[in-house]
Amino acid sequence: MKALLAFRSLFLSQAKGFTLALLLSLVTLAAGIALLGTSGWFITSAALTTAGLAFNLFVPSSLVRGFSFIRILARYGERLSGHDATLRLLSGLRGWLFARLFPRLPLADRSLRHGDLVSRLTSDVDALDTAFLVAIGPIAAALVIGAALTAVLAWLLPGAAWLYGFCFGAAVLVVPSGLTLLSRAAGNAVVRRAADARAAVLDGIEGHDDLTVFGVLGTAQAGFATTSQHLAAARGRLSTLTALAGFAVQALAALALAGSLWLGLTAFAAGAVEGPVLAGLLLAMAGSFEATSTIVRSVGKLTTAMAAAERLTTIAEAPPAVLDPAVPAPVPADTTIVLADVTFGYGGPPVLDSLDLTVTPGEHIAITGPSGSGKSSLLTLLLRLADPQAGRITLGGTALPALLQADIHARVALLSQHSPLFNDTIRANLCVARDADDDALWAALADAGIADFVRALPAGLDTMVGEGGRTVSVGQARRLCLARVLLSSAQILLLDEPTAALDRPAEVAFFETLHQAAQGRTVIVVTHATIPDGTVNRVLTLRNGMLA
Repeated sequence: MKALLAFRSLFLSQAKGFTLALLLSLVTLAAGIALLGTSGWFITSAALTTAGLAFNLFVPSSLVRGFSFIRILARYGERLSGHDATLRLLSGLRGWLFARLFPRLPLADRSLRHGDLVSRLTSDVDALDTAFLVAIGPIAAALVIGAALTAVLAWLLPGAAWLYGFCFGAAVLVVPSGLTLLSRAAGNAVVRRAADARAAVLDGIEGHDDLTVFGVLGTAQAGFATTSQHLAAARGRLSTLTALAGFAVQALAALALAGSLWLGLTAFAAGAVEGPVLAGLLLAMAGSFEATSTIVRSVGKLTTAMAAAERLTTIAEAPPAVLDPAVPAPVPADTTIVLADVTFGYGGPPVLDSLDLTVTPGEHIAITGPSGSGKSSLLTLLLRLADPQAGRITLGGTALPALLQADIHARVALLSQHSPLFNDTIRANLCVARDADDDALWAALADAGIADFVRALPAGLDTMVGEGGRTVSVGQARRLCLARVLLSSAQILLLDEPTAALDRPAEVAFFETLHQAAQGRTVIVVTHATIPDGTVNRVLTLRNGMLA
């Protein structure tokens, strides 16, 4: 529950919507109880009356219809306001989470699997946003309704008030609390096993080719089947506990009704209560327990929401991989890059070992080498997304840890093989780098060698590129990303496998375009490709953690 309370400010931001949903929920429950009570009184009175046509049928029947319409309209309004507030809360939760994650990327905890991270960003947030709608709201509404009906019983049937109050209170507070305590482990297991299943699916999809080539596809399938069985078992345990709690609530409801009937008949025999009133009260009590059954079904979701909240706060409060200095140094005008005796690894053997490199302003260099040699790790260090375990990296003579990360990223831009195109217009995709007028956008497109293509499009800069740039070719997408990098004011451009998935003619054309477009800027390219002559000043090879 402590982890769930960490999100109270986000819940409070939607207090108006949730309060309206709670009030309408109270109206719905009250109308349902009044409908049953009035119906019971009306039918019993009609059966016992001897007045015939003199009996007033109009008012009770009008009340029955009125309570029915009130219940329908209140239920609709409750759903409308509650789901609207929940969807707004969902947006706030995602915004909060991504705002917390961005300063922490890449995550220091490298044991966190990709699939598990995806699960936290999707299903855990979805589990959290229903906490009020399915649990907190119904409990609050039931407490108010139970207290009100207990007060009515204390007035009309005092003997049954204490019994009903005890049974209803136990059904609303004791049973859900016990279920919450007993089901915490099961709820945690459901969330954890569901994350494992999602991770296994993502791993299987992304690594399908490798699993097939090495002949272990069957092993992966068997592992996923085992994970699914564990998930089913965890959900089964949670369902069993929920069913037992539901049985306890029904037993309390039966005890309240049977005891109240016995006490009511005693009062009726003594002339303390009329028969129609007794029938109406008993039906009202039966209707009030509708709220308790909803609570029991919701507690299972509350336990998973609590587990989800713990998982979200774990990554949202994780220490950043790198920290800004308390007193940052001014940004140097010089853009000379020096790596001196740099050693870096991920907990095992070093990827970069005593590496030395100097890149002068405006120089274009290419770094080649086999996969796993540390080329991308080198760019990670230059962006200060991580710090080396030994050695020193300076920009213009100033050590990178002495500079603000924002200042470094304003001077250094990255174009990777995974640089995305967003599901938006070409203009919006370019303006990710900086806000610019049309002249600047067309200049960047021309430098990237794709201006003619964009001009030929019916909507020009306002053309939608689709999710992941699906409406353009791989080469065109890469040039649009290059235009975005060129539009930035960064004086140092880092490119990580920028020609991946391009054929050789497109590859050569890309390097030639880059050579011309980035004149005056420092360019460091890491690639497996063969560098065309005359497009860079130096070609270095990274092998065994060292440059040659």
